[in-house]
Amino acid sequence: MPAANGSHHHSNSNSSLTISNRSFLEGATINGSPGGNTSVSASWTVVNSIASSAAERDAQLKDLTDQLNHDIMVKEGAEAMLQEPLTGSLRTDVEQELAIAKERIVRLQRTIDTYNARDRDRKRTNDARPRRKFAGAPLNETANWVTNWKTDGTERAPSHHHATSPAPSPSTSPSTSTLPNPATATEAELSRARIETMNRLIGILQKNMRVRYEIEVGEVVVALLPCLADKATKQARATAYRLIRHSLVDAHSVQRIGEQNLDWYIVKTLSRDNKHSVEKEQAVKLIRAVVEIGSERYAPHTAVGSGTVPLSDAVMRAMIAVAESPDDPFKSICLQTLTEILLIDIELMARTGGIRLLLHALAEGPLDMAPLLTSAFLHIIDSPQTRAYLEPGMDIEIAFTGITDAYGKSIEHMERVKGCARIFSSMLRSWSGLMYCCVNDKAAIRAVVDCLRIPALETREVILDTFFHLLNIKLPEWHRAFIDGRRLTMYRKSRLSAEIQRAEIPHRPPHTLKLTDQYIALLILIFTKAGLLDALTSMFEEPGIEPALSRKATLLMAEVLQKANRVLPLSVAAKIQSLPRIFNLASDYNDNEHRIMGSSALTLIDSFNRHHSRSEPTAKGDASRPRANSVEESIRRGQRAVEQDRMKVRIQVDDRTFQANLLETQVMLTKDHTKWSYDTLLDLIEGPLHNPKRMEEAIKVLKYIRRLMSFFHPFAHRYSDLSRSKFNMRWTRIGCSLLTALLACPDGVRFLAEDEFLGQLVKSFAQLDPLNPTPTTDPIFSKERMEKTLTGGYFEMVGVLSRRKEGIELLEKFQLFTAFYHLSELRSREDLITGIVENLDYSIDGHSRIVLSKTLTSSYKHVRLYATNHLGGLIRTSQTANAWTIRLLLTQLYDPAVEVRELAVRFLEEACEATDVLQMVVEMQPTLDHLGEIGHPLLLKFMSTTVGFRFLYAASYIDREMELWFHERNLHYVVHIEVFLAKAFNENGGDEGDEMLAFDGIVPPHFYGVMAKTELGCEVLQEKGHFSEFAQFIRAHGLEQSDRDIIMKLKSVLWAVGNIGAAEGGLPFLEEEEIIPHILNIAEQSLVLSVRGTCFFVLGLISSTPQGAEILDDYNWEATLSPLGLPSGLCVPVDVEQFVSIDPWKCIASETVDDSRLIPPESEEENELMTALYNLANTVIANAASRTLTKMKSKPEYRHIFSSPRVFYRALHTISTQKYRMPVRRYIIDLFNIELDADVVQELTESAMALRMPPPEREPPAPASNGDDQDSENGEPERAPEVPGVGDGATVEDASTEEDSPRPPPPPIPRAVQNARESVMPFRQRSVRQPVSDSSEEEESDMEEEVVTKKRHRAPVMSLRPKSRIIGFN
Repeated sequence: MPAANGSHHHSNSNSSLTISNRSFLEGATINGSPGGNTSVSASWTVVNSIASSAAERDAQLKDLTDQLNHDIMVKEGAEAMLQEPLTGSLRTDVEQELAIAKERIVRLQRTIDTYNARDRDRKRTNDARPRRKFAGAPLNETANWVTNWKTDGTERAPSHHHATSPAPSPSTSPSTSTLPNPATATEAELSRARIETMNRLIGILQKNMRVRYEIEVGEVVVALLPCLADKATKQARATAYRLIRHSLVDAHSVQRIGEQNLDWYIVKTLSRDNKHSVEKEQAVKLIRAVVEIGSERYAPHTAVGSGTVPLSDAVMRAMIAVAESPDDPFKSICLQTLTEILLIDIELMARTGGIRLLLHALAEGPLDMAPLLTSAFLHIIDSPQTRAYLEPGMDIEIAFTGITDAYGKSIEHMERVKGCARIFSSMLRSWSGLMYCCVNDKAAIRAVVDCLRIPALETREVILDTFFHLLNIKLPEWHRAFIDGRRLTMYRKSRLSAEIQRAEIPHRPPHTLKLTDQYIALLILIFTKAGLLDALTSMFEEPGIEPALSRKATLLMAEVLQKANRVLPLSVAAKIQSLPRIFNLASDYNDNEHRIMGSSALTLIDSFNRHHSRSEPTAKGDASRPRANSVEESIRRGQRAVEQDRMKVRIQVDDRTFQANLLETQVMLTKDHTKWSYDTLLDLIEGPLHNPKRMEEAIKVLKYIRRLMSFFHPFAHRYSDLSRSKFNMRWTRIGCSLLTALLACPDGVRFLAEDEFLGQLVKSFAQLDPLNPTPTTDPIFSKERMEKTLTGGYFEMVGVLSRRKEGIELLEKFQLFTAFYHLSELRSREDLITGIVENLDYSIDGHSRIVLSKTLTSSYKHVRLYATNHLGGLIRTSQTANAWTIRLLLTQLYDPAVEVRELAVRFLEEACEATDVLQMVVEMQPTLDHLGEIGHPLLLKFMSTTVGFRFLYAASYIDREMELWFHERNLHYVVHIEVFLAKAFNENGGDEGDEMLAFDGIVPPHFYGVMAKTELGCEVLQEKGHFSEFAQFIRAHGLEQSDRDIIMKLKSVLWAVGNIGAAEGGLPFLEEEEIIPHILNIAEQSLVLSVRGTCFFVLGLISSTPQGAEILDDYNWEATLSPLGLPSGLCVPVDVEQFVSIDPWKCIASETVDDSRLIPPESEEENELMTALYNLANTVIANAASRTLTKMKSKPEYRHIFSSPRVFYRALHTISTQKYRMPVRRYIIDLFNIELDADVVQELTESAMALRMPPPEREPPAPASNGDDQDSENGEPERAPEVPGVGDGATVEDASTEEDSPRPPPPPIPRAVQNARESVMPFRQRSVRQPVSDSSEEEESDMEEEVVTKKRHRAPVMSLRPKSRIIGFN
């Protein structure tokens, strides 16, 4: 071992050798340095490590001995005490202590014996031979045990710590880790020994992370090369790959293994068939580890995809071949790995053909990879530097061929159609995808829309569903009846249910901004210009179309018209609403069929509008308070009058009818409730018994109420024993109605005070008291009875009593509230607490609110969570701001549980949407500093009022937060809003759970936007000067297209400016800096598509004030106004084409650029062989080439070629620089009678250096164009390309006359990227260069950069025969 390594280990010896590391030393062969002599520094490392470990063992053994002595003393003392007379409880305690002490003594003795046994084994091992710390080279010796045994005949196997002799023989040792005797062992036994040793090393690396940093990875790889050879078994190769993977820790370790020429081993492994899946799996995992650990993903001030991945072209081509193979089990994982590489190093993917592969995978499957591939390509499209690698109007559109080519396909093709529809939807729900699809006059969108004109039922269904999903159309519950053609009058009843549901949903203020609505407005504009409404109309005109499909198309058209009327400006929506083709059809009296079709379509649209407005009344404003001037108010007044008249009729009955009703109920005749007439009884209670006179008669004269009330007595076991079913729940309604009637008259209240009902309830609750001296085996309110019987109905009856003052007095008299206080402290009886809290009425101040308050402060977190949730529901449904509910909710902000605090903050933030509630909360001045991040939304709410701003400004909150937002949180805001927008538009956005509920398209509050809502906030903002800096940054970097850091900061500044402009007090800042024209220019000219989308949303924010909408109108951006003429915060450009258009670009055809060139073949036989190998890439002549190769291999004069490493290298170079499918690659490798091992790989390396074409002599430089200068600045890697169809030795200049016009230069690559690529060592060096002088390097670089520039701009050329990389080869 070199001295440097030894000193390094010596410096870390005190901390690097742990107990686990000792097992590493025991399992490895450590027997000197590579040179044959043990290094002095390494020996010092071993001595220091052993001394340190011995001291640690002695200290631990001493601690264990002390503990053992202490426990022995405890044991003896306990036994002595037990000899004395002791009381029952004391004797029990002493016996328990004695048992514990005995158990600990046994455990400690066992541990001490284990330590002593290890020491004995360690001494025997050290006596047998010396050891030293592993540093890489010893593993080499371990891997070469067989060679050592064959040369000297001695045994050098590591002894196991369970061995009982100083030098156990492998044939006699019982240890499974001992190597066999090499003199008698078979190759299989030696292979198993190697695999076992590698597995032990892997286990050590997994358990001890520090060992990975201590070992030398390069030496590990060198030691493992014999295990990677073809002579080794597939299990050995798999284990070797696995050991290398576990040895990687950082980019330096990846660089070290890149120096060991592992590429050809990996290429050979990936070309094997599925019988070697265990080996291929570990190779793929190693590649993924190299990508994850060794890649440089992000360099400061660089563009997207400009990182570096340390993989060679040979490994990339091999992995691409696996990903292309349809039956390979590793196809999906290779596709995923290539997708990750695409986002890191797009130039590598383009050069090796990976982009084309991923595009075909996006179009043809597998379908489960489509979301990942779609997201990756959308990310690539966003930036102009990476977008240049895609052909506009051709590459991404290949993903839509499943839809456009669906006509005439079988039903099995529908799965692909649905997958392509999901891709289409995902693309149009992102800014990059939407604007890319608008290239060439929205050709991609028009192609999908025009598929609605093709008579294919299933395809049309899928496309219609896609447009429903894209426009966020939530179909009404009656849509199925609408499509089926049934009448919709039955759905008139849904108005009441809609009102009830609306009362349960938190309402938003009338002018709430929705980013999703603004995006949908733009989608509607684009779809209508792409001919969506015309395509739907053509479906109406089509004869013989399915009626259900026609009505579904009508439903989509009606929904589009509804959306357009809501989110688009009036002038734009009016043009869409006109529907000229349908009205022309309806008014065509010359063609009755056309007139019927048009009239039917208009009728269906009108029917939809009527039922839509009926089932979903006005959504704006305070939904919980019906308006007096609304259309439904007259209906409501009539219904109330009818109900009052009906009640009067039911109350006013004569004596005979009353007596007959009493007898008809059968209550006076039998106690069996099943024989009672339920309907008559309910009508009697809700009718005549509300008359005080009738109630007095039923109580005093007929004793009717007493017999009826006895049915509900808990101890009667009649009502309380009924099973809990939907049918029996009606008796609970009878009980509640009876109590309501009794409380309505003094006689009824007096009866309840004298009846046993409430008294038995109290006694029933007392049965649950743990301190009850006479416990009951089956209490009335046991958990089982609450689940299976109607016992829970008693809480509903108590709730009825709590609604009236008389009932509360009765509850106080019978001390039911006291019982509730005790019940709230019971453990594991959430059912009782739920029943109490849910059913009590809190409208009257008193004990009910105290019970709720006590529940809110329960000692159990789940009870507090439930009570807080119920309190939030009370606040949500209340029509007025109640101080007591707000005060209780503020108390929950100080709960010890984070979940309770978060829930309280969410409800309080929701309640503060109402101005009166917000003012009330601010006046209470709660302390929110302890809430941390979860309290920021509340504090921002407080800032929106003058009182709250002054309060927070005095607390120094404003200054502190302003600095945080200026430097940090502006960027966090961008990430937050983009992530949630992506979730809102995601295919599975509804699966996100509660997190998704926090964002429904509403613009999240921004610190600067809230600040601009008050005059004092505007003054502070002006004083700080932050807005001036924002404006200056927008002017300076508005059109930035490459620097990711600047682009992210630009988005954050735009959101800050937009939120400031959304407030009336903040708009003067924008006018003063004249920043709106610059934002409009960015929205229409920026080459980064996501920045355009940010500007689109920002302009919508600016349009949310009348002044902002008026300013934008001057620049041809029209705001959507409400019926009252107020801006709604939605804004669209009048000229949509200008906004969504992208400047055309030329595709970078870097796949045709060669990485290296070889000298011509030296013999005619080699020439013929290479010709046949190149012909294998052409599917037309591949069979003939295969037969030619078979004949060549059978002839004696060619056999030496198939054993030549130089020719084998030419073949490997061919499959590493051109596209070959996996069977062809496997066939080419199997042609050669060469088995890979370390010597062959060394010969391949020498062949690479010998066969490499030397750089041509420098020609006089021609005048460089701008593109050449740019390429020269960026330092392109030297290449020597050639043109297909021209002589093999010809240059690009010779073929320049065949080009129609020169290509423009590619987008410049920043110098920082080139520097980063030069600084990162590749996984394998992609080219082997001869050492030359500095001056010759500069001359060569200048000349080749010019050639590369011209080469990269050439359009790809199709030819039957692939281009040769060999000079002079025809």
